[in-house]
Amino acid sequence: MKNCNDLAGKTILVTGVSRSQGIGAAIARELAQNGARVILHGYARYDETMGYADAGDGFLASLLQELRGKGCQAESTSSSDLSVSGEAISVIRRVREAFGPLDGLVLNHAYSTNAPLGQWTEEHIEKHLKVNVTASMMMIQEFSRQLPAGKRGAITLFTSGQYLGPMTKEIAYAVSKEAIVGLCRQAAAALAEQNIQVNCINPGPTDTGYLFGEEYEAVARMFPLGKWGKPEDAARLVHFLQSDDSRWITGEVIASEGGFRRG
Repeated sequence: MKNCNDLAGKTILVTGVSRSQGIGAAIARELAQNGARVILHGYARYDETMGYADAGDGFLASLLQELRGKGCQAESTSSSDLSVSGEAISVIRRVREAFGPLDGLVLNHAYSTNAPLGQWTEEHIEKHLKVNVTASMMMIQEFSRQLPAGKRGAITLFTSGQYLGPMTKEIAYAVSKEAIVGLCRQAAAALAEQNIQVNCINPGPTDTGYLFGEEYEAVARMFPLGKWGKPEDAARLVHFLQSDDSRWITGEVIASEGGFRRG
């Protein structure tokens, strides 16, 4: 039988936690309820500009209250924009100084805005690369530096479905997420001797409140079960990859899409 407290003793940083319907919040709940001390980071201002009604600076405080009310260990670090030079490193260092060494890193943050070919600007492209790629690379490097010798480390990245089919309305995002696939495989090889496993999840279309009406129903029909994936589906896979049960898995890109059918 699986130990329902199998993450006890692990301190895990989760990025991209800024709204109630998001994957980040589901990951935080899943890890905390299974014994981990979770440290949360988010940037609510981005989600607010994207029009998400469930985003706001008060969300992290309410999530912490919820988790602590259940007897879970949960903390947060200050909200910040990972596109700012040096901020990705600063986040890891702030967390290390405040809460001690991290055992796990879940890089769930993402920047995504639509712009098909013909509407690209350098700023549009660079923002995707800074947040999704550069920040992730710098956080991985700083995580590896702070991990005490002899300890196991686990890094979980998030990609998208761009390697399985085109995403022509958001090519800058797709390109940045394709880079994460490469980052997973390269970092896994580079960090293997340090006993750090690096894996990547493609959660498929996930119902986080970004589509409604006929568009929502059209996507639902592309799943064999006729329904979207839920944030909790991705969270359970993160739980496994952060647990010691996955210690022999590294450099893998895992599509957890519920049989999603493209085209």
